[in-house]
Amino acid sequence: MLNIALPKGRLGDQVLSLFSKIGFDCGGIYDGDRRLVLESPENGVRYLLVKPSDVAIYVEYGAADIGVVGKDILLDGSPDVYELLDLNIGKCRICVAGPEDYVEDRESVLRVATKFTKVAQNYYNAKNREIEIIKLNGSIELAPILGLTDVIVDIVESGRTLKENHLKVLETVCPISARLIANRASYLFKNDVITSITEKLREVLPQ
Repeated sequence: MLNIALPKGRLGDQVLSLFSKIGFDCGGIYDGDRRLVLESPENGVRYLLVKPSDVAIYVEYGAADIGVVGKDILLDGSPDVYELLDLNIGKCRICVAGPEDYVEDRESVLRVATKFTKVAQNYYNAKNREIEIIKLNGSIELAPILGLTDVIVDIVESGRTLKENHLKVLETVCPISARLIANRASYLFKNDVITSITEKLREVLPQ
């Protein structure tokens, strides 16, 4: 059996649709099944449904052979895995955002709220900008509104949440999309099946 770690939620549904197109369907997932491990013996696969931020951990430590994870997780966590394919779904971007009337004071240390601490630090290091990072895990938009920080570094999709809170995108850090990843040992010992899946997925990717 090939163990495949998939993120719960909307992205996971999109990924399952892709896997179904290449013959790796697992009907129980669509039937409202609440199990976290679902097998498809006829296809030789076992799906592990996990929290999106945990997919790379399951793959890195070998509980899963392959998985699908957002590029943001790979950038910020730097897991020891192989990145095989950009699936061209789950598209968004990591951005710097701040109040609509924000004007940067280049003479002072920039205070940044984010959960993507490594991404933010690397981005501002490249700009030779001194920053102070305040790590938050939720409601990051509140930080500049309450004066806790000057700006935030966060994922932006439509930008609606920013607009509703009188914030705006100031800079784009990098584009994000879902990536197919593999455990290093699995890629060596199950190379044929993993390579086959990768190439089949490449043929059905959305444009």
